[in-house]
Amino acid sequence: MAGFRSLARQVREPHNDLALRRYSLRKCLERFAPYGHRATWDHLCTRAGLGPEDRSPDPARLVAALDELEEARSVWLAYEAEFATRRRREKHDGLRRPGVIDDWHRLTWGGHGIAWCENPAVHPVAPLGAVLRRLISALEREPGEVCPVCASADIAWEQALTHEPFTGPLCLRCGIVVPRPVLSARALQRIRARGARPLLSAASAWGPPGGSCR
Repeated sequence: MAGFRSLARQVREPHNDLALRRYSLRKCLERFAPYGHRATWDHLCTRAGLGPEDRSPDPARLVAALDELEEARSVWLAYEAEFATRRRREKHDGLRRPGVIDDWHRLTWGGHGIAWCENPAVHPVAPLGAVLRRLISALEREPGEVCPVCASADIAWEQALTHEPFTGPLCLRCGIVVPRPVLSARALQRIRARGARPLLSAASAWGPPGGSCR
């Protein structure tokens, strides 16, 4: 089975048939898809101006989508390397019991569903790398009260997610399932009491902390 890098080379190879290059980009999402396969594909198509069903896409747009995906993957691989180093150090120091961040990290192994989007058409509009940086920054500081990606407090508790852990806090503004470790106990209590509500439209305007997310 081809790995991510091999598939990326096929996307970039100008002599390859366009349908094969598009197929190879889709296959890349089986190796790394931060929002889940369908939502990540929708995101890349939207940002690069690709038709989701176009079998003969503009090669430059294909490569632009791949560039964004690769940049985000580099961000995540760097985090995973730091995470592994920390766990080795903790085990060496006698701390064997995994924490809440470790539990969350286990569910994202390989980079799938890091910021799971339950509705494939509702996802952050910022570049994937920027979204992952915000999420990682939130994991490295004290738990907060709002979504780490869009700074919204409009979060509801979803009881029937299609991705493990299958229940959790869903940001109704940018569409991600917010990792529980980034939310304080008070925020989680408030969100659970609030219950589930419909997601906002994918066309809704929103921005990250301090400015536009575009």
